[in-house]
Amino acid sequence: MAEKITALFVRQIKRPGRYCDGGNLYLQVRRSTSKTSPDSVNKSWAFRYVRHDKQTWMGLGPYPDVSLAEARELATEARKQLLKGIDPLTDKRARQREARAARSDMLSFAECAERYIDSQAPGWSNPKHIEQWRNTLKNVAGPIFGHLPVDQVDTALVMRCIEPLWTAKTETASRLRGRIESVLDWATVRGYRGGDNPARWRGHLGKLLPRPSLVARGKPHPALPATEVGAFMQQLREDAGVASRALEFTILTTARTNEVVQAEWSEFDLDLGIWIVPAERMKSKREHRVPLSKAARAILESAKGRGNRYVFPGQKRGGHLSNNAMLKVLKRLNHDSITVHGFRSTFRDWCAECTNYPSDVAEMALAHTLRDKTEAAYRRGDLFEKRSRLMADWARYCSKPAKPARVIAIRKNTG
Repeated sequence: MAEKITALFVRQIKRPGRYCDGGNLYLQVRRSTSKTSPDSVNKSWAFRYVRHDKQTWMGLGPYPDVSLAEARELATEARKQLLKGIDPLTDKRARQREARAARSDMLSFAECAERYIDSQAPGWSNPKHIEQWRNTLKNVAGPIFGHLPVDQVDTALVMRCIEPLWTAKTETASRLRGRIESVLDWATVRGYRGGDNPARWRGHLGKLLPRPSLVARGKPHPALPATEVGAFMQQLREDAGVASRALEFTILTTARTNEVVQAEWSEFDLDLGIWIVPAERMKSKREHRVPLSKAARAILESAKGRGNRYVFPGQKRGGHLSNNAMLKVLKRLNHDSITVHGFRSTFRDWCAECTNYPSDVAEMALAHTLRDKTEAAYRRGDLFEKRSRLMADWARYCSKPAKPARVIAIRKNTG
């Protein structure tokens, strides 16, 4: 029989490993992750047992908070529970939940969600994120476990919340899972719950649900064929209104909706023909320089003098155009089968099928992040001059309605 470890051994041991004291009690020694003390070690106690053919390690506390003598007492109590048919770890967690539930400051999941959002909101660049977080957590997670104490949210409840959406609305469900995980992490750090996060993906929900990339292949946005862009642009130019000009500008610059509707005059240099979209409004969170074609500049020149810091003002005084305004233009022009974002796909198709511009020039015009991390690390320029020529060619293409196809009669062979 191996000798029991001593209090002196526990105090002096520095080599990482597990050291058995007998009776399934172990001293665990691990290297510290502290950058200030990389040579130090962390010590803790663990009790190992097998129940129903499953091996379990139960933590008994850190050393020196828990002494050798105290650890032996805890291990003895755990062995007594096993003899009575009680799982020590399950019992320990149940008692912890009861203790937390008895606390007067125990919060529900909904209350934790509100506190988490309030704590993070100052760092969110887009105010809409706040409402999106509140709405998804309140309307989807709320009816299932919003009213429950936060420490009672388990894997089964999280699955009830996201599984019905996983295949039908994968992106929404994946985003919701991440938000639930963040709230539960906050609650754990604050001491309102313990244990693993039931909304964690890696090593947990990833074992129960298929990867989002395998479920949602990313349906393309409904788009207008490139051959019909010229005719559509002619129709659009004849339609008056701020939203129509915003849509025309969006198509000519291949920008995203929020980048255009929130555009401010201070971002433009019309003499140089440059629009600099600030990083906080870009999807990639990086500043983006947009070369302005003559047609795009003409729209801006005509929009001057509206007395608003926004280029495309909305109906509310001092505000900008709404995100849905351009979509309403499409519906009014009987093009409700396509989307504003779809014109970016139209532009990409035109680049590939009708021009000789390299793919990376087109991708940079769309402000897409390079998928090749190595190439992205070495890429320093933004191909502005090449993109300037590309956008000028795109504007010229958009200004010319497609010619109707000629029908050539086939002569009948009379020979």
